[in-house]
Amino acid sequence: QVQLVETGGGLVQAGDSLRLSCAASGRSLNTLTMGWFRQAPGKEREFVALIGRDGTTTVYADSVKGRFTVSRDDAKNIVYLQMNSLKPEDTAVYYCAGAQWGPPTILQNDYKYWGQGTQVTVSS
Repeated sequence: QVQLVETGGGLVQAGDSLRLSCAASGRSLNTLTMGWFRQAPGKEREFVALIGRDGTTTVYADSVKGRFTVSRDDAKNIVYLQMNSLKPEDTAVYYCAGAQWGPPTILQNDYKYWGQGTQVTVSS
C-alpha cells in the first residue's frame, strides 16, 4: 500500500519561500510520475508541477513557472516542491500525488495515490 505524506506548509509573507516535502512509503517514487496539485478556497484543484519517473522530466503550470522547482531524492524516497517568490494567489492546500501508468500527465484522474495535503498561506 502506497502512502504519501506532505509536510512543509505554513504561513509566509509575499516574496518568501517554502519547501514542501512528500514522503512515500510502500513504493519507490522512481516508479511513479509524481505530481503536485493545489486547491484554493472556492476553486477547483489544479495542476502545479510534476516530475517523471526518469527524475529529469519536469512540467510546470504557467502560473508557477520560474518560481517553483520540483525535485526528487531517491535515497530518501521524497519529492520536493521548492516555492520561491510566493504570492498571495499561491495560497491553497497543496497535494502530492503518484501516477503509476503512462507518460507524465497533468490530469488528476490519472493519479492513483494522493497525500492528505498541506496548507500554504501567503499574506500580502
